[in-house]
Amino acid sequence: MIFITGIRQTLSQARLNRHEIGGSLGDLGTFLPLLLSMAAQNGLSFASALFFAGIFNITTGMFFAIPMAVQPMKAIATVAITEGLTVPQILAAGITVSVITLFLGAVGLIDRINRLIPRCVVRGIQLALGLSLLVKGMQMVAGTNTLAAPDSWLTGAIAFVIVLALFFSRQIPSALVLFGAGILLAVWKEPQILGTLHIGISLPEWTPLSWGDFVESFPKAALPQIPLTTLNSVVAVCALSAGLFPERAAAPRKVAVSVGLMNLIAAPFGGMPMCHGAGGLAGQYRFGARTNGSILFLGAVKLLLAVFLGSSLMAFCGAFPKSVLGVMLIVAALELAMVARDQTNRLDAMVMLLTAGACLGLNNITFGFLAGMAVFLVLRACMPRNYDERR
Repeated sequence: MIFITGIRQTLSQARLNRHEIGGSLGDLGTFLPLLLSMAAQNGLSFASALFFAGIFNITTGMFFAIPMAVQPMKAIATVAITEGLTVPQILAAGITVSVITLFLGAVGLIDRINRLIPRCVVRGIQLALGLSLLVKGMQMVAGTNTLAAPDSWLTGAIAFVIVLALFFSRQIPSALVLFGAGILLAVWKEPQILGTLHIGISLPEWTPLSWGDFVESFPKAALPQIPLTTLNSVVAVCALSAGLFPERAAAPRKVAVSVGLMNLIAAPFGGMPMCHGAGGLAGQYRFGARTNGSILFLGAVKLLLAVFLGSSLMAFCGAFPKSVLGVMLIVAALELAMVARDQTNRLDAMVMLLTAGACLGLNNITFGFLAGMAVFLVLRACMPRNYDERR
């Protein structure tokens, strides 16, 4: 009874107006490029991922009275796109991270573990992931190998101009504009895909996983995602919610349990690894969202599209112009890398850059993480007592 009363109280705070609807689009700049890329390049089911994203948007809106984002796990998505992970490996990485996050949240260790991982090392990983994704996006645009066509360098250049023109807009998300333009270009390029578009019931299907998928994906994708999830998807999002909504702030343990349960439910049925995130919350707030009404609306739209158009969506993913997709990835990459700008003192900036350099130079995020931790610990041990960390 208390459980149901809590949900009713949370739902009673939801509002739905043009500001909430506009705010619901605030996180699509990251959500669409990463999902579309994993669908087009890795074979992830766009419909299944969209289905569970909608389900968890609605569920999140029932348990959190703030516009809490549901977004892809960025480290797993980036590694999947840049290194070509299989779908079972992507799902296995999400399950591994979720089990750890759920355990840390359930026993109350999430804050303590987070304090052991320096923010500068995490920022180094995020910077490396962002730069890797940036390079991948540019390669996709350059790989069109033609100057003027529905999918060409010129198309990519125009798409990027659109991004720049909408850079300061709080009403029109550039990702949504590019997504719509990409759909139109896909139809122009391959008119026959319109024949595949039909309304019908489509539901996620069981995706078998093997122990080898877990072993293979752990060092590549799960390990670098763990510190990002604990810092950005739990601690940072709770801190941000306390600043934006002090009377409705999210609790770290509740958020950690939410992240863990989402993927344990979705992954066996092809749902992409998902989490909450400070960037998503900030984006939705920036576009006007102030209550869980925006998330409930977004979830309903995703769910309806997935159920009634799900079987038709993969054809559009395959025909989506690589030039436009590359620009969407570039924008998502910049957003991911720019979080590193908060490392302003010399020591933290150096550790961050060394971590990022090791990740990229060794082509291994795990080794980069270990190198960053080692450098941080050595510098801390050698630091004079009177050292001014602000310089």
